[in-house]
Amino acid sequence: MAEVKLTAAARTDFGKGAARRIRREAQVPAVIYGHGGEPVHVSLPGHDLMMALKTPNVLLSLDIEGRTELVIPKQVQRDALKGFIEHVDLLVVERGETVTVEIRVQTEGDLAPGGNLLEHTLTALPVEAEATHIPESVTVSIAGLEAGASVLAKDIVLPAGAALAVDGETVVLHVVAGSVEAAAGAEGTEA
Repeated sequence: MAEVKLTAAARTDFGKGAARRIRREAQVPAVIYGHGGEPVHVSLPGHDLMMALKTPNVLLSLDIEGRTELVIPKQVQRDALKGFIEHVDLLVVERGETVTVEIRVQTEGDLAPGGNLLEHTLTALPVEAEATHIPESVTVSIAGLEAGASVLAKDIVLPAGAALAVDGETVVLHVVAGSVEAAAGAEGTEA
């Protein structure tokens, strides 16, 4: 995973009014916390931050007035209607440190014929990984799975350096039988 370098400016103004002024200047208010230190309030360039957050679990290298901090996004608050970033909570990490994050579960292949449906019980899988080597996603083959089949967390092959942070018996994907016959029968009785 590549590091994204951003320049952050420390801020001393707090509250709604100050946050609105920061956003008007195309900046995003953020809080950096972790490792027992006091929270640090900063503002980040809005467009650069938005582009960086397109990568899941991105590692950010922040230059805060000459000091460098490695952080990962912990929580991102977005405007409900327009979708722009309103605030970000960032967690301080160190090289070699293990962190718990959620990685996206992707599927490949086709289910067995017969109108089966795939149910994603978990869309993101909690894993522990080294902070500078967080995988973006994990791919699971669903080729040929029939109704009633399940994929458990322990069955998923994780990238090197990652370990499950959830019980291995947790169901991640489940195949259910489609109700094609039931829907076709209901349409026939209405006619």
